[in-house]
Amino acid sequence: MLTTRPRGTNDILPGEVEKWHFLEHQIRGICREYGYSEIRTPIFEHTELFLRGVGDTTDIVEKEMYTFMDRGNRSITLRPENTASVVRAYLEENLYAGPQPVKLFYCGPMFRYDRPQAGRFRQFHQFGVEAFGSHDPALDAEVMAMAMDFYGRLGLRNLKLLVNSVGCPECRPGLRQKLQDFFRSKLEKLCHNCRERFNKNPLRILDCKENKCAEAGEGAPVILDCLCQDCREHFEEVKRHLNLLDIPFIVDRCLVRGLDYYTHTAFEITAEDIGAQSSIGGGGRYNGLVEICGGPPVPGIGFALGIERILLAMERQGIKLPGLARPEVFVVTAGDQAADAAFRMLFQLRSGGISADKDYLGRSLKAQMKYAGKTGVRYAVIIGEEEMKKGLVVVRDMRTGAQEAVAAGQAVQYIQDHKQQV
Repeated sequence: MLTTRPRGTNDILPGEVEKWHFLEHQIRGICREYGYSEIRTPIFEHTELFLRGVGDTTDIVEKEMYTFMDRGNRSITLRPENTASVVRAYLEENLYAGPQPVKLFYCGPMFRYDRPQAGRFRQFHQFGVEAFGSHDPALDAEVMAMAMDFYGRLGLRNLKLLVNSVGCPECRPGLRQKLQDFFRSKLEKLCHNCRERFNKNPLRILDCKENKCAEAGEGAPVILDCLCQDCREHFEEVKRHLNLLDIPFIVDRCLVRGLDYYTHTAFEITAEDIGAQSSIGGGGRYNGLVEICGGPPVPGIGFALGIERILLAMERQGIKLPGLARPEVFVVTAGDQAADAAFRMLFQLRSGGISADKDYLGRSLKAQMKYAGKTGVRYAVIIGEEEMKKGLVVVRDMRTGAQEAVAAGQAVQYIQDHKQQV
Protein backbone atom coordinates (compact mmCIF):
# COMPACT_ATOMS: atom_id res chain seq x y z
CA MET A 1 0.00 0.00 0.00
CA LEU A 2 1.61 3.26 -1.14
CA THR A 3 0.02 5.29 1.67
CA THR A 4 1.71 3.29 4.42
CA ARG A 5 5.10 4.39 5.72
CA PRO A 6 7.88 1.77 6.00
CA ARG A 7 7.95 -0.18 9.25
CA GLY A 8 10.16 1.41 11.87
CA THR A 9 9.77 4.96 10.55
CA ASN A 10 7.63 7.85 11.76
CA ASP A 11 5.96 10.97 10.44
CA ILE A 12 6.66 13.87 12.79
CA LEU A 13 3.46 15.88 12.56
CA PRO A 14 2.48 19.40 13.67
CA GLY A 15 2.04 19.27 17.43
CA GLU A 16 4.95 16.82 17.69
CA VAL A 17 7.55 18.67 15.62
CA GLU A 18 7.43 21.56 18.09
CA LYS A 19 8.84 19.18 20.72
CA TRP A 20 11.72 18.41 18.38
CA HIS A 21 12.31 22.12 17.83
CA PHE A 22 12.47 22.57 21.59
CA LEU A 23 15.05 19.81 21.97
CA GLU A 24 17.10 21.11 19.07
CA HIS A 25 17.09 24.59 20.62
CA GLN A 26 18.34 23.12 23.90
CA ILE A 27 20.99 21.15 22.02
CA ARG A 28 22.37 24.21 20.27
CA GLY A 29 22.35 26.17 23.50
CA ILE A 30 24.33 23.67 25.55
CA CYS A 31 26.78 22.98 22.71
CA ARG A 32 27.50 26.69 22.41
CA GLU A 33 28.21 26.87 26.15
CA TYR A 34 30.53 23.84 26.05
CA GLY A 35 32.39 25.02 22.96
CA TYR A 36 31.10 22.51 20.39
CA SER A 37 30.50 23.53 16.77
CA GLU A 38 27.94 21.88 14.49
CA ILE A 39 28.89 19.48 11.71
CA ARG A 40 26.55 17.94 9.14
CA THR A 41 27.72 14.78 7.38
CA PRO A 42 26.11 12.86 4.48
CA ILE A 43 23.29 10.49 5.30
CA PHE A 44 25.08 7.76 3.32
CA GLU A 45 28.75 6.81 3.17
CA HIS A 46 30.93 4.20 1.50
CA THR A 47 30.25 0.91 3.29
CA GLU A 48 33.95 0.37 3.98
CA LEU A 49 33.93 3.27 6.42
CA PHE A 50 31.56 1.44 8.75
CA LEU A 51 33.15 -1.98 8.23
CA ARG A 52 36.48 -0.55 9.38
CA GLY A 53 35.24 2.05 11.84
CA VAL A 54 32.32 0.38 13.60
CA GLY A 55 33.75 -3.15 13.47
CA ASP A 56 32.77 -6.22 11.49
CA THR A 57 31.88 -8.22 14.64
CA THR A 58 29.25 -5.75 15.87
CA ASP A 59 25.51 -6.33 15.57
CA ILE A 60 25.31 -3.12 13.55
CA VAL A 61 27.59 -4.38 10.78
CA GLU A 62 26.53 -8.01 10.94
CA LYS A 63 22.75 -7.56 11.00
CA GLU A 64 21.51 -3.97 11.00
CA MET A 65 23.03 -1.88 8.20
CA TYR A 66 21.05 -0.64 5.20
CA THR A 67 23.57 -1.37 2.45
CA PHE A 68 23.04 -1.25 -1.32
CA MET A 69 24.95 -0.97 -4.58
CA ASP A 70 24.60 2.36 -6.36
CA ARG A 71 24.51 2.79 -10.15
CA GLY A 72 28.28 3.02 -10.21
CA ASN A 73 28.46 -0.43 -8.59
CA ARG A 74 29.76 1.07 -5.33
CA SER A 75 28.65 -0.31 -1.97
CA ILE A 76 26.83 2.45 -0.08
CA THR A 77 25.39 2.36 3.46
CA LEU A 78 22.90 4.64 5.17
CA ARG A 79 24.75 5.80 8.26
CA PRO A 80 23.91 3.55 11.25
CA GLU A 81 25.80 5.93 13.56
CA ASN A 82 27.69 9.17 13.03
CA THR A 83 31.03 8.91 14.82
CA ALA A 84 32.73 7.16 11.90
CA SER A 85 31.34 9.80 9.53
CA VAL A 86 32.61 12.64 11.71
CA VAL A 87 36.04 10.99 11.86
CA ARG A 88 36.01 10.72 8.06
CA ALA A 89 35.18 14.43 7.78
CA TYR A 90 37.84 15.28 10.39
CA LEU A 91 40.44 13.61 8.17
CA GLU A 92 39.12 14.56 4.73
CA GLU A 93 38.73 18.24 5.63
CA ASN A 94 42.12 18.36 7.43
CA LEU A 95 40.60 19.45 10.73
CA TYR A 96 43.46 17.69 12.52
CA ALA A 97 45.84 20.31 11.08
CA GLY A 98 44.17 23.13 13.05
CA PRO A 99 44.06 23.95 16.77
CA GLN A 100 43.19 21.00 18.97
CA PRO A 101 41.01 19.76 20.53
CA VAL A 102 38.37 19.94 17.82
CA LYS A 103 34.91 19.80 19.42
CA LEU A 104 31.97 19.00 17.12
CA PHE A 105 28.28 18.16 17.53
CA TYR A 106 25.59 16.79 15.23
CA CYS A 107 21.88 16.10 15.28
CA GLY A 108 20.22 13.99 12.61
CA PRO A 109 18.76 10.69 11.37
CA MET A 110 20.50 7.30 11.55
CA PHE A 111 19.34 3.99 10.06
CA ARG A 112 19.44 0.44 11.41
CA TYR A 113 17.41 -2.62 10.48
CA ASP A 114 16.34 -3.21 14.08
CA ARG A 115 13.19 -4.66 15.62
CA PRO A 116 10.90 -1.66 16.22
CA GLN A 117 9.77 -1.18 19.83
CA ALA A 118 9.07 1.64 22.26
CA GLY A 119 11.51 4.45 21.50
CA ARG A 120 13.48 2.34 18.99
CA PHE A 121 13.01 2.66 15.24
CA ARG A 122 14.71 1.83 11.95
CA GLN A 123 15.07 5.50 11.17
CA PHE A 124 15.96 7.20 14.43
CA HIS A 125 17.65 10.43 15.42
CA GLN A 126 20.70 11.14 17.54
CA PHE A 127 22.30 14.15 19.14
CA GLY A 128 26.01 13.51 19.51
CA VAL A 129 29.29 15.21 20.29
CA GLU A 130 32.85 14.29 19.33
CA ALA A 131 36.04 15.79 20.76
CA PHE A 132 39.36 15.04 19.02
CA GLY A 133 42.93 15.67 20.04
CA SER A 134 43.12 15.15 23.81
CA HIS A 135 43.61 12.12 26.06
CA ASP A 136 42.97 14.17 29.21
CA PRO A 137 40.65 12.28 31.62
CA ALA A 138 39.06 15.64 32.46
CA LEU A 139 37.67 15.70 28.91
CA ASP A 140 36.05 12.30 29.50
CA ALA A 141 34.39 13.72 32.60
CA GLU A 142 33.32 16.85 30.71
CA VAL A 143 31.62 14.81 28.00
CA MET A 144 29.68 12.80 30.58
CA ALA A 145 28.88 15.95 32.56
CA MET A 146 27.58 17.60 29.40
CA ALA A 147 25.19 14.72 28.72
CA MET A 148 23.91 14.75 32.30
CA ASP A 149 23.63 18.55 32.22
CA PHE A 150 21.55 18.32 29.04
CA TYR A 151 19.17 15.80 30.60
CA GLY A 152 18.94 17.95 33.73
CA ARG A 153 17.93 21.00 31.72
CA LEU A 154 15.13 18.97 30.18
CA GLY A 155 13.85 18.08 33.64
CA LEU A 156 14.57 14.35 33.41
CA ARG A 157 15.08 12.60 36.73
CA ASN A 158 15.89 9.15 38.10
CA LEU A 159 18.78 8.79 35.68
CA LYS A 160 21.76 6.52 36.19
CA LEU A 161 25.23 7.13 34.80
CA LEU A 162 27.02 3.81 34.33
CA VAL A 163 30.77 3.95 33.69
CA ASN A 164 33.47 1.41 32.94
CA SER A 165 36.84 1.09 31.27
CA VAL A 166 37.09 -1.24 28.28
CA GLY A 167 40.87 -1.10 28.18
CA CYS A 168 43.18 -0.51 25.25
CA PRO A 169 45.21 -2.59 22.73
CA GLU A 170 47.82 -3.16 25.44
CA CYS A 171 45.52 -4.89 27.92
CA ARG A 172 42.81 -6.30 25.62
CA PRO A 173 44.84 -9.38 24.57
CA GLY A 174 44.94 -10.60 28.18
CA LEU A 175 41.19 -10.26 28.51
CA ARG A 176 40.68 -11.90 25.12
CA GLN A 177 42.58 -14.97 26.24
CA LYS A 178 40.72 -15.16 29.56
CA LEU A 179 37.35 -14.83 27.82
CA GLN A 180 38.18 -17.55 25.31
CA ASP A 181 39.30 -19.83 28.13
CA PHE A 182 36.04 -19.06 29.97
CA PHE A 183 33.67 -19.58 27.01
CA ARG A 184 35.46 -22.50 25.34
CA SER A 185 33.44 -25.06 27.30
CA LYS A 186 30.21 -23.06 26.83
CA LEU A 187 30.23 -22.66 23.04
CA GLU A 188 27.18 -24.88 22.52
CA LYS A 189 25.19 -22.61 24.87
CA LEU A 190 25.93 -19.50 22.80
CA CYS A 191 23.94 -18.16 19.87
CA HIS A 192 25.27 -18.54 16.34
CA ASN A 193 26.66 -14.98 16.23
CA CYS A 194 28.50 -15.37 19.54
CA ARG A 195 30.06 -18.64 18.45
CA GLU A 196 31.53 -16.73 15.52
CA ARG A 197 32.62 -13.91 17.82
CA PHE A 198 34.50 -16.39 20.01
CA ASN A 199 37.51 -16.26 17.70
CA LYS A 200 37.07 -12.79 16.21
CA ASN A 201 36.23 -10.72 19.27
CA PRO A 202 35.05 -12.58 22.40
CA LEU A 203 34.44 -9.26 24.17
CA ARG A 204 31.38 -8.85 21.92
CA ILE A 205 29.82 -11.92 23.57
CA LEU A 206 29.33 -9.83 26.72
CA ASP A 207 27.22 -7.37 24.71
CA CYS A 208 24.85 -9.99 23.29
CA LYS A 209 21.17 -9.48 24.15
CA GLU A 210 20.27 -13.19 23.85
CA ASN A 211 19.21 -14.59 27.25
CA LYS A 212 21.18 -17.81 26.79
CA CYS A 213 24.35 -15.86 26.06
CA ALA A 214 23.80 -13.65 29.11
CA GLU A 215 23.36 -16.75 31.26
CA ALA A 216 26.47 -18.38 29.78
CA GLY A 217 28.42 -15.19 30.50
CA GLU A 218 27.65 -15.08 34.22
CA GLY A 219 30.93 -14.98 36.10
CA ALA A 220 32.96 -14.19 32.97
CA PRO A 221 36.24 -12.25 33.39
CA VAL A 222 35.81 -8.47 33.29
CA ILE A 223 38.11 -5.89 31.78
CA LEU A 224 38.65 -4.01 35.06
CA ASP A 225 40.60 -7.01 36.33
CA CYS A 226 42.86 -6.92 33.27
CA LEU A 227 43.62 -3.21 32.83
CA CYS A 228 47.16 -2.08 32.15
CA GLN A 229 48.66 0.61 34.37
CA ASP A 230 47.85 3.44 31.97
CA CYS A 231 44.19 2.42 31.63
CA ARG A 232 43.84 1.93 35.37
CA GLU A 233 45.26 5.38 36.12
CA HIS A 234 43.16 7.00 33.39
CA PHE A 235 39.96 5.46 34.76
CA GLU A 236 40.78 6.57 38.31
CA GLU A 237 41.28 10.13 37.07
CA VAL A 238 37.98 10.03 35.17
CA LYS A 239 36.17 9.01 38.35
CA ARG A 240 38.00 11.67 40.35
CA HIS A 241 36.91 14.40 37.95
CA LEU A 242 33.29 13.20 38.06
CA ASN A 243 33.49 13.42 41.84
CA LEU A 244 34.87 16.96 41.55
CA LEU A 245 31.62 17.88 39.76
CA ASP A 246 29.48 15.94 42.29
CA ILE A 247 28.06 13.80 39.48
CA PRO A 248 26.81 10.45 40.85
CA PHE A 249 27.88 7.41 38.86
CA ILE A 250 27.90 3.64 39.11
CA VAL A 251 30.87 1.55 38.03
CA ASP A 252 29.35 -1.22 35.91
CA ARG A 253 32.09 -3.83 35.52
CA CYS A 254 30.09 -5.60 32.78
CA LEU A 255 29.35 -2.53 30.66
CA VAL A 256 30.49 -3.11 27.08
CA ARG A 257 29.46 -0.67 24.39
CA GLY A 258 28.15 -2.16 21.14
CA LEU A 259 30.88 -0.70 18.91
CA ASP A 260 34.39 -2.05 18.42
CA TYR A 261 36.17 1.30 18.36
CA TYR A 262 35.82 2.09 22.07
CA THR A 263 38.92 2.23 24.28
CA HIS A 264 39.40 3.30 27.89
CA THR A 265 36.23 5.04 29.13
CA ALA A 266 32.78 3.70 28.23
CA PHE A 267 29.54 4.98 29.69
CA GLU A 268 25.80 4.63 29.39
CA ILE A 269 22.89 6.65 30.75
CA THR A 270 19.63 4.93 31.63
CA ALA A 271 16.17 6.18 32.57
CA GLU A 272 13.29 4.48 34.32
CA ASP A 273 9.86 3.88 32.82
CA ILE A 274 10.74 3.57 29.12
CA GLY A 275 10.54 -0.18 28.74
CA ALA A 276 13.03 -3.01 28.70
CA GLN A 277 15.59 -0.99 26.75
CA SER A 278 16.26 1.68 29.36
CA SER A 279 19.29 3.32 27.73
CA ILE A 280 18.74 6.88 26.50
CA GLY A 281 22.35 7.53 25.49
CA GLY A 282 25.96 6.61 25.91
CA GLY A 283 29.44 6.94 24.56
CA GLY A 284 33.09 6.66 25.36
CA ARG A 285 36.65 7.15 24.24
CA TYR A 286 37.93 5.88 20.88
CA ASN A 287 41.65 6.62 20.75
CA GLY A 288 42.34 4.32 17.81
CA LEU A 289 39.47 5.18 15.49
CA VAL A 290 41.11 8.05 13.60
CA GLU A 291 44.09 5.82 12.88
CA ILE A 292 41.83 2.92 11.81
CA CYS A 293 40.22 5.28 9.29
CA GLY A 294 43.61 6.17 7.79
CA GLY A 295 44.64 9.17 9.85
CA PRO A 296 47.28 9.96 12.47
CA PRO A 297 47.00 8.56 16.03
CA VAL A 298 44.57 11.16 17.38
CA PRO A 299 42.58 10.45 20.57
CA GLY A 300 38.86 11.08 20.66
CA ILE A 301 35.79 10.83 22.88
CA GLY A 302 32.08 11.44 22.39
CA PHE A 303 28.50 10.44 23.05
CA ALA A 304 25.27 9.83 21.14
CA LEU A 305 21.85 10.41 22.70
CA GLY A 306 18.66 9.05 21.15
CA ILE A 307 16.13 11.83 20.49
CA GLU A 308 13.11 9.51 20.31
CA ARG A 309 14.12 7.84 23.56
CA ILE A 310 14.59 11.20 25.26
CA LEU A 311 11.11 12.29 24.16
CA LEU A 312 9.67 8.98 25.38
CA ALA A 313 11.36 9.38 28.77
CA MET A 314 10.07 12.95 29.08
CA GLU A 315 6.55 11.82 28.21
CA ARG A 316 6.65 8.96 30.71
CA GLN A 317 7.91 11.32 33.42
CA GLY A 318 5.17 13.85 32.72
CA ILE A 319 7.46 16.64 31.54
CA LYS A 320 5.48 19.22 29.59
CA LEU A 321 6.73 20.07 26.11
CA PRO A 322 5.62 22.75 23.63
CA GLY A 323 2.52 21.85 21.64
CA LEU A 324 1.11 22.84 18.28
CA ALA A 325 2.22 26.30 17.19
CA ARG A 326 -0.79 28.54 16.55
CA PRO A 327 -1.05 31.99 14.94
CA GLU A 328 -1.33 34.90 17.35
CA VAL A 329 -3.88 36.78 15.24
CA PHE A 330 -6.80 35.77 13.02
CA VAL A 331 -8.03 38.38 10.56
CA VAL A 332 -11.84 38.27 10.29
CA THR A 333 -13.77 39.87 7.43
CA ALA A 334 -17.37 41.08 7.43
CA GLY A 335 -18.57 41.65 3.88
CA ASP A 336 -17.03 41.00 0.49
CA GLN A 337 -15.54 44.48 0.17
CA ALA A 338 -13.36 43.88 3.24
CA ALA A 339 -11.54 40.89 1.69
CA ASP A 340 -8.79 42.89 0.01
CA ALA A 341 -8.18 45.00 3.11
CA ALA A 342 -7.98 41.82 5.21
CA PHE A 343 -5.44 40.33 2.82
CA ARG A 344 -3.24 43.43 3.09
CA MET A 345 -3.64 43.48 6.87
CA LEU A 346 -2.54 39.84 7.05
CA PHE A 347 0.81 40.62 5.46
CA GLN A 348 1.27 43.83 7.44
CA LEU A 349 0.95 41.80 10.64
CA ARG A 350 3.47 39.22 9.43
CA SER A 351 5.91 41.95 8.40
CA GLY A 352 5.65 43.24 11.97
CA GLY A 353 6.74 39.87 13.35
CA ILE A 354 3.24 38.77 14.33
CA SER A 355 2.07 35.33 13.24
CA ALA A 356 -1.30 35.65 11.55
CA ASP A 357 -3.82 33.84 9.38
CA LYS A 358 -7.21 34.47 7.77
CA ASP A 359 -10.21 32.59 6.44
CA TYR A 360 -9.85 30.96 3.02
CA LEU A 361 -13.14 29.02 2.99
CA GLY A 362 -15.67 31.83 2.65
CA ARG A 363 -17.07 31.36 6.17
CA SER A 364 -19.59 33.75 7.67
CA LEU A 365 -18.49 36.31 10.29
CA LYS A 366 -19.91 34.13 13.05
CA ALA A 367 -18.18 31.01 11.71
CA GLN A 368 -14.88 32.87 11.39
CA MET A 369 -15.03 34.01 15.02
CA LYS A 370 -15.91 30.49 16.14
CA TYR A 371 -12.97 29.08 14.18
CA ALA A 372 -10.63 31.72 15.63
CA GLY A 373 -11.71 30.69 19.11
CA LYS A 374 -11.05 27.01 18.38
CA THR A 375 -7.55 27.66 17.04
CA GLY A 376 -6.56 29.42 20.26
CA VAL A 377 -5.42 32.73 18.73
CA ARG A 378 -4.91 35.59 21.17
CA TYR A 379 -6.39 38.34 19.01
CA ALA A 380 -8.95 38.70 16.24
CA VAL A 381 -8.66 41.67 13.91
CA ILE A 382 -12.15 42.32 12.52
CA ILE A 383 -12.48 44.29 9.29
CA GLY A 384 -16.01 45.27 8.18
CA GLU A 385 -17.35 47.63 5.58
CA GLU A 386 -18.38 50.24 8.16
CA GLU A 387 -14.93 50.13 9.82
CA MET A 388 -13.28 50.49 6.41
CA LYS A 389 -15.16 53.72 5.71
CA LYS A 390 -13.75 55.16 8.95
CA GLY A 391 -10.23 53.75 8.43
CA LEU A 392 -10.62 51.51 11.49
CA VAL A 393 -10.34 47.86 12.47
CA VAL A 394 -11.64 46.16 15.62
CA VAL A 395 -9.07 44.26 17.71
CA ARG A 396 -10.63 41.71 20.06
CA ASP A 397 -8.78 39.97 22.88
CA MET A 398 -10.04 36.40 22.49
CA ARG A 399 -9.22 35.51 26.09
CA THR A 400 -11.08 38.36 27.79
CA GLY A 401 -13.59 39.32 25.11
CA ALA A 402 -12.55 42.98 25.37
CA GLN A 403 -12.31 44.78 22.05
CA GLU A 404 -11.27 48.21 20.79
CA ALA A 405 -11.53 50.13 17.54
CA VAL A 406 -8.06 51.03 16.28
CA ALA A 407 -6.86 53.01 13.24
CA ALA A 408 -6.04 50.46 10.54
CA GLY A 409 -2.53 51.85 10.16
CA GLN A 410 -1.92 51.44 13.90
CA ALA A 411 -3.23 47.90 14.30
CA VAL A 412 0.19 46.22 14.06
CA GLN A 413 1.75 48.57 16.64
CA TYR A 414 -1.30 48.19 18.90
CA ILE A 415 -0.96 44.40 18.98
CA GLN A 416 2.82 44.58 19.43
CA ASP A 417 2.39 46.90 22.43
CA HIS A 418 -0.28 44.71 24.02
CA LYS A 419 1.80 41.56 23.53
CA GLN A 420 4.62 43.14 25.53
CA GLN A 421 2.25 43.99 28.37
CA VAL A 422 1.06 40.40 28.76
